[in-house]
Amino acid sequence: MNDSTKNRYVPDYLVTPGEVLGEYLQAHSMTQTQLAMRAGLTPKTINEIIKGIAPITHETAIRFERILGRPAHFWNNLESQYQEDRLRLAERERLQAALAWLQRVPVKKMIEFGWLSAHEDKTSQLEAVLRFFGIASPDQWSAVWENYQVAYRQSQRFATNPEAVSAWLRQGEIAAQQLDCASFDKKVFHQTLSNIRSLTTMTIEEFQPKLIEQCAAAGVAVVLVPELPKTGVSGATRWLGKRAVIQLSLRYKSNDHFWFTFFHEAGHIVKHGKEIFIESNGLDGEKEEEANTFAQNWLIPPSALHRFLQQWDRHSLDPIIRFAGEIGIAPGIVVGRLQHDALLEPQTGNKLKVFYYFNSVDVA
Repeated sequence: MNDSTKNRYVPDYLVTPGEVLGEYLQAHSMTQTQLAMRAGLTPKTINEIIKGIAPITHETAIRFERILGRPAHFWNNLESQYQEDRLRLAERERLQAALAWLQRVPVKKMIEFGWLSAHEDKTSQLEAVLRFFGIASPDQWSAVWENYQVAYRQSQRFATNPEAVSAWLRQGEIAAQQLDCASFDKKVFHQTLSNIRSLTTMTIEEFQPKLIEQCAAAGVAVVLVPELPKTGVSGATRWLGKRAVIQLSLRYKSNDHFWFTFFHEAGHIVKHGKEIFIESNGLDGEKEEEANTFAQNWLIPPSALHRFLQQWDRHSLDPIIRFAGEIGIAPGIVVGRLQHDALLEPQTGNKLKVFYYFNSVDVA
């Protein structure tokens, strides 16, 4: 949970340092004029401090220490706390006018996932959301997430809730920053992808730490983040400094979709450099097609698929299982490819697929 300030007390009223000073004058049976004379200040200055018009400066705090017996840091802290509380109250009033934006953020689901702490007060909840996004106010949301908005507006599927998409991306960003990850090395990552193909035959509990570790060594942070409602995202690729990030949602759960999405995002990294890509079903365009081809060819080499199709009867599953074993990937991935290419009925072979769920792995 990112919100480390849940228990911070924000008063709904202000106590000025001048009010405290006035109490000390009464306790010492001292008038403002007498204090001014003892401190070497004008009566007007003391009166303005009492009224909260003028601040207690560090120099004045030292003088009060000698006269009233309380250390200078006591008076400095009073002034500092007053100024902070004054600004916080003003900020809360400003944020109350921005609560409409909070309604567009999937707060309930983010709390359920452990990304946010829950607050009964709406303004406090808004402050928690702002801390999650790392922004000062809702006004900064559009500016900070502008590059992401360009990417996801390429698909009308994202038009329903851009705040939810940005929250999903932000959680992936937070998780990626926490990973021990090398600087990106294209050559090493390309070599790593060959090893990753063999992970497709493992359970998610087995492959998940290996996938993260191997990619991190090549400078790619892989994070699994649950999908938020009204996002429709299956994966995303972007860059954080010298590392690339592949973020996956397990949206479709089956292993053929998961591994295709991973290699698709890997294709963007290898072929398209430091761009932002946010994936949903049905995206098109030249770069998406290039990433699709990259994923297809890495998972199932074209020459091997061609030889298989020359011998396969278009319905038997045993040859699919043998072929998957020969090329070292999970049979469900072959099934998914054949279904996609309309070489196998959509309902045929699904028993060979494996389904992944977030409750079985550590996720962001």
